[in-house]
Amino acid sequence: MANPGPVPFAALRGVHKRYGAIVALDGVDLALAPGGLHALLGPNGAGKTTAIGLMLGLIRPDQGHAELFGDDPQHLAPRRRVGVMLQTGSLPETLRVGELLRQAAGYYPRPRAVEESARMAGIADLLARPYGRLSGGQQRRVQFALALCGKPDLLFLDEPTVGLDIEARQGLWATIRSLVAEGCGVLLTTHYLEEAEALADRVTVLGQGRVLAEGTVAEIRGRTRRTRIRCRSMLRADEVRAWDGVHAAVHDAGILSVDAREPERVLRRLLAADEGLCELEVSRAGLAEAFTELTREAA
Repeated sequence: MANPGPVPFAALRGVHKRYGAIVALDGVDLALAPGGLHALLGPNGAGKTTAIGLMLGLIRPDQGHAELFGDDPQHLAPRRRVGVMLQTGSLPETLRVGELLRQAAGYYPRPRAVEESARMAGIADLLARPYGRLSGGQQRRVQFALALCGKPDLLFLDEPTVGLDIEARQGLWATIRSLVAEGCGVLLTTHYLEEAEALADRVTVLGQGRVLAEGTVAEIRGRTRRTRIRCRSMLRADEVRAWDGVHAAVHDAGILSVDAREPERVLRRLLAADEGLCELEVSRAGLAEAFTELTREAA
């Protein structure tokens, strides 16, 4: 008998979920492999929050079923292996940060020390501060620390870097990478596609409640034929935009940026049309372009 492989950390199996006339998920299959970071992407209303709620046992599917460590997500044992940072959620504003962390750690069988969670989230200097007196970005980092405090095997991070400055965002990225290197699984939702491209091992793109694509970042990027061309040229953007094989063109400070569907044809025409063209750069379209193309086709 073939080896079925490791049990997914979390999974949705043929899941359907409606809210009245609104179809949130329509036959979705999703599995989070042990370890690694899985990015769940999609436009607003694609079903990402519903998918997370199902895997956490916060809601039940209308059809199909959800699993958490091979168990019912509403059972206590699998829930104790999970850390969660959601987009929304209120915390007592009068409690100090250290008090919040100690309180949350008490729910887990093998929590991290409060000081360790604070250091990992970059809030070691905020432990004595009341939560309600923190800035939005500081509160977001406290929420990240609360997700870490139980030493989880699986982290759900729903838009974790919203409201963070660049330095804080990079610090959070570094912590996430270290957790994944230690074997922690992470499910990330984000509207910052460069964040998913920098961190994710695998990506699932949802649109209108269905899975539009799933695979590695390279595989998702490979779904688009578009290529970026950048050069210094005197050609006008509106002229180039009208060429066959060009999706978009912008001219700024002497630099012409072209988004091409047929890069070889466009390159030949650029070189023929402008003998003075220089500083030519050609690169494959990124995850953002592939995401836009996938979701546009679904719509």
